[in-house]
Amino acid sequence: MSTDSDGTDGDAPSEATDSDADLDAGSDDPAIPPAFREYGTQHLPQSPAFGHGKEGIADLVVAREGDNPTRLISDLVKVPYHLTGTLDSDPVDGMTTICLQDPTGAVTQGDRQTLSVEARPCSRAHVTTQSATKIQTMKASYAHLDATLVAESGAHLEYIPGPTILNEDARCLQTTTVDVAADATVIVGDVFVPDGLTDHEPFSFDHFHSRLEARVDDSLVCADAVDLRPDERDPRDPATVGEHAVVGTLYVFAPSADADALADAIHDRLTDHEVAAGASVLKDDAGVTVRALGDRSADVTAAVEAAWDEARETLLGTGAPLEGRGR
Repeated sequence: MSTDSDGTDGDAPSEATDSDADLDAGSDDPAIPPAFREYGTQHLPQSPAFGHGKEGIADLVVAREGDNPTRLISDLVKVPYHLTGTLDSDPVDGMTTICLQDPTGAVTQGDRQTLSVEARPCSRAHVTTQSATKIQTMKASYAHLDATLVAESGAHLEYIPGPTILNEDARCLQTTTVDVAADATVIVGDVFVPDGLTDHEPFSFDHFHSRLEARVDDSLVCADAVDLRPDERDPRDPATVGEHAVVGTLYVFAPSADADALADAIHDRLTDHEVAAGASVLKDDAGVTVRALGDRSADVTAAVEAAWDEARETLLGTGAPLEGRGR
């Protein structure tokens, strides 16, 4: 229920201010679709959007000097994000691993999470999450997961989080922005699971909107958007996911690589998996996008990881560290 913006609800003037703050924070942002702007005006009975514990921030910068390992040289982390440090166990020379944790265990209505990763020249970093991102049932507002990934000259940056799981009546806006130099590489993975963790029908969430935009030296090479509202249109129609239940995507932005050869190698690798999958070359041969559809999250995750492994082998000469990634 919306609270009057003029404060005429005398019983809760402070809540009106909180609700207005949420509206003001997103109303002028072109990245927020109109439907989600409307959700943002809805009153939250608990802590408001952008309130304490509901505005997660992870602002990270990695750099590398010469042949030394990549180091995390700057980090600003705010709950519900949590970071205990970096790992140097990756088989690729100079690669550091950053595992983001969420001690709250789930994403709830009104949560806003913003991730920003800047990879300085010639650095190498793999960013992941401790577990799947679980979007809980909602009665008002929405959750927004935003990521900005920047790879400067010669850098290699990966963002492979756990699956995104949507529960009944959940609303989730997921936005990703990628800026990559002409001689750098960015790999982004995503697995979307629509059946949640409770006893309800698949695709019973309220609204899911995911959008990724990528630029190479300020030139747009990829704009991929998914907007699912099951109450208005069943996503299981032939034009969307058909008979499948889980969607996996991998984006490989590698402007200096042979995109056709990379797409062929990934496509051949995916023929051994129990999914419907395809690989396509991006605009200006800036890389490859991969989509996989399946009935189980384990199958789709395995396919996305296989595509990631193949891309790594082609671009870096060393595969992905797949062992021990069970979530």
